[in-house]
Formats: sequence, structure tokens, C-alpha cells
Amino acid sequence: MFLTISTTGDEQYPATDLGFLLHKHPDNPFSATLSHGTAHVLYPEADAERCTAALLLEVDAVALVRRGKGKGRGGAPDAALARYVNDRPYAASSLLAVALSGVFSSAMRGVCHARPELPARSRPLRIEVPALPARGGPALVGRLFGPLGWTVTAEPVALDAEFPEWGDSRYVHLVLEADTLTLAEALRHLYVLLPVLDDAKHYWVSSDEVDKLLRAGEGWLPAHPEQQLITSRYLSRRWSLTRQARERLELVRLAEADDTDVEEIDNAVEAETEEGAEQKPAPLAVRRREAIVAALRASGAARVLDLGCGQGQLVQELLRDPSFTEIVGVDVSMRALTIASRRLRLDRVGERQAARVKLLQGSLTYTDRRLKGYDAAVLSEVIEHLDLPRLPALEYAVFGAARPRTVLVTTPNVEYNVRWESLPAGHVRHGDHRFEWTRGEFRAWAGKVAERHGYTVEFAPVGPDDPEVGPPTQMAVFTTGTAQEAQAA
Repeated sequence: MFLTISTTGDEQYPATDLGFLLHKHPDNPFSATLSHGTAHVLYPEADAERCTAALLLEVDAVALVRRGKGKGRGGAPDAALARYVNDRPYAASSLLAVALSGVFSSAMRGVCHARPELPARSRPLRIEVPALPARGGPALVGRLFGPLGWTVTAEPVALDAEFPEWGDSRYVHLVLEADTLTLAEALRHLYVLLPVLDDAKHYWVSSDEVDKLLRAGEGWLPAHPEQQLITSRYLSRRWSLTRQARERLELVRLAEADDTDVEEIDNAVEAETEEGAEQKPAPLAVRRREAIVAALRASGAARVLDLGCGQGQLVQELLRDPSFTEIVGVDVSMRALTIASRRLRLDRVGERQAARVKLLQGSLTYTDRRLKGYDAAVLSEVIEHLDLPRLPALEYAVFGAARPRTVLVTTPNVEYNVRWESLPAGHVRHGDHRFEWTRGEFRAWAGKVAERHGYTVEFAPVGPDDPEVGPPTQMAVFTTGTAQEAQAA
């Protein structure tokens, strides 16, 4: 993977000043060994009128796997090949962001001892990244870089140029151009936003990542219109870290607005909190997991399937209860399973705890003999991500083939959407939702499923049960006769 940084100049301000700023001489190619490969800096062109520096990163896929996390006990065996065969050597990601920080650390801090006046000077800049993963597409690339003063060109990369009917990949060819930014600002933008667009990191995200984000985001992140998305993705959607980062960013914003010191604002906020503030209600995702766990306990289930487990939040919650002796997370996405394995820290917990968990790759629309014989299965916020014609296949795979004694299904209640002030009328809650059902539609579907496969079904609200539009989430609890007998016993 590589990127190029170009600038133009004249006799008074030659473009070769870029070499001073980057602390890399245009005549001397530079190489540095990193934990995940080798970084090279070279200059394809360097004269007074135009200068281009290229950062080329050679990724050692084997070293990356050996140093990586989530590959120990309990890891998904199907992920073995994916750890070696992926886009990491070719597409810009957190690997490239780390290389930027390591190779151009002085430039990122705005330090140049040889020419102290250079870092503060704005200059024409052109940055090109040939292959950038963009989860959110070119539109998101523009929303992230545009407010920072960049002119953004993000051209989608075709899956195969010889077969245009296959459509575009999730990668874009990115070109950024600006005349009013310093090089330090540009590098800090890239350091934060490259992993944000990839929406993944190659290392475990810990609390020190908050400090890194705030340092690199100084001067631009507090007022960025996509601040919430940036902090969430940069911190790998770790809720506690994201909340901490947003609170600190809000203090910075308030301090700038009042022209005062951040510490004074922080002390004032703490004093107000100590006087007594209302406790915020638990997020809907937390209440949903609580409702699921309560229903599983009531069913007497010990061996549980989390179908469509995503990044493992429910699996993590179930692990806290020793009554669940075996927990299997299933998802079609290898990336989600990798994140789940990191979240659960299966390579660090004891043998007994790790033995309770399995992570399997699989499609829920195909029968899978590995899923037979379990006490309960959970489909939490899964069915709405399938096209309606695929629902019968999922129904048979779960209720007909796997046939657990108890099945829990949760899905959004579309009637409640009018209570979300930030949700435009007529929109679903998530861009990947293929449909969202009313309470009547969900009950009709669940009733037919139960009748076809010999289950009984009951319904329960999740979240505040509005007298007019119902709860935000609706849950169906399917049980077979054997499950009812087990509960009675």
C-alpha cells in the first residue's frame, strides 16, 4: 500500500521544502522496519516547482498474524485463512496510519529544527491514495474530508474492469487537494480518518487510543460535523472509550466558546454533576440484551446459539452467567468474528472460560449440522437485514433443521420510529435494514412460523412500551413442547 504527498513552489518558496518538513532528504531513499512490515520513503520528483514524496508500506502478513490478537483459544477456526489472505498489504488502513505516525512523527507534530518557520506555513498540497477502503462509499469520504478544507475526489474502484456489470468494490481512488492547510494538519487528518473509513484496526484498542485521537484531532475534531461517527469508528465502537472521548471533546468545545481553560470547564462540570444529575436511561441495546438474557434464564437453557452474533456483545453478556455452559456465536462476516474474538479476549481468559465459547462462520439461510441439538437460539436484530425472499430459507434452517427448544427473535417496531426525533420520516433505522415491521406484521409472521414448525409463540415488549405506538423493539419467544416441559419441571 502507498500514498503520495505532493506540493508546488517557486524560487522564493521551493517545493523541495517538503523534504525539510518530512525530515527525509529527496536524494536519500529512507527505509524503516515496523512491527508489521517495512516502510519506505522516496521522491518520484523533486525540484523547485514540484515535489512528491511517496510512502510505500510493505506488509509482512505472517508477522502481522503472529503479533495479532484473537487467534488463541476459542478463536474461529474458519478465520485461519482470512488472517493471511486479505487486503491489508494493498489497501490503506490503520497499518498505513501507524506508518505515517512512525515515519513522519516530527512532521505530524509540526516540528522542523532546521527550518522552524516552515511548519506553520500553508502550502498547496495534493495527497493521493490509490486504494482506500471506504465503508460508507464516496459520499462518506466527502463528508469526512470536505469540512476540513479539502477538495475531495473519490472515484469508486470497480470489482473487475473487464466485468463492469459486477459493480463497484468498497474501495475508492482518493485524491485530496488543498491550499490553506499545513502539512502537519494534513497528516493528522490522514492519521485519524484512514482507519475510520476502513472501520477496522489491526490491533486491540485500549484507553490510550483516546489520547491519540484527541492529540491528532486537536483543532478540528471538536467542531467536525461527523465527530460522533469518527470517534465511534476510531475507537472500534467501544462504548466506554467513545463516551470518554466525546466528553473530553465537548469540554474542549465549551472552553473554546468561552475563551477559557479546559480545566476550568472540567471542574465546573464535575461540581454540577456532584450536586446531582438525573441518571440517563439505559441504551436500547443494553435493555435488549437484558431482556434476551432474562428470557433465556426463564427457559432453562444452558447451551445457547447467538445467530448473527456480530461483534459479540450478547456472547460477552452470556459469558457472565455461569448457568450458560456453552455459547456459540455464528456470523457470516469473518471481520465481525475477529472483532468478537478480540472483545471476548479468548486468548487471555482461563481454559474453563474459553471452553464455553465457540465462534463459527456460517450463513443463516443454509442448514448447518453444527447448530443442531442446542437448548436455545437467539436472532437478535437479524431478520430485518435479510431480503424478504430469503426469510423462508432462514426459517427452515433455524426452526426446521437446527430446531432448538427455544428461539428468541427481536426486531425493530417500525411504528415506534415516529418517536425518534433524529430519524427522517419514512426512513428505516439502519441503512442495511431491508424492512421493518409493524407489531401486526411481526405477529402474523411469527404465528405462521410457529404453526409450520410445531412451536408456540408469545410476545414481549423491549424498551418503553408507548401506549400509542408500542415498544421500540418487539420480541417473540418460540417454544416447543419439550421446552415447555423442561420449564415446568
